[in-house]
Amino acid sequence: MIDIAYAMGTGGGASGEGGGFSAFVPLILMFGIFYFLLIRPQQKKQKEHRGMLGNLKKGDRVITSGGLHGRITGITDTVATLEIAEKVRVKVARGNIAGLAQSDVSQGKKEPS
Repeated sequence: MIDIAYAMGTGGGASGEGGGFSAFVPLILMFGIFYFLLIRPQQKKQKEHRGMLGNLKKGDRVITSGGLHGRITGITDTVATLEIAEKVRVKVARGNIAGLAQSDVSQGKKEPS
């Protein structure tokens, strides 16, 4: 019974090393794939979002990450004041603005005067 266990093991002097660098090639390839498919597009998206946040101004229609639609009535470095209904204003952190909303004019509707 013990002889079978020894027969299944590797030989004493012949270890299964196939070269040090060749063992890391699959890891390097996996990192490359993750970088180009996951990391790089996410960094690009974050850069675009930071640029959009930097270009916000009064009067822009935006959507927050919580789903609120509103028009910017005041803006500072960290806080944006949104008017979500007539005479209803809320302050949100500038980083919580998810994107610009499509204006009603571009959808074929006229803005109320």
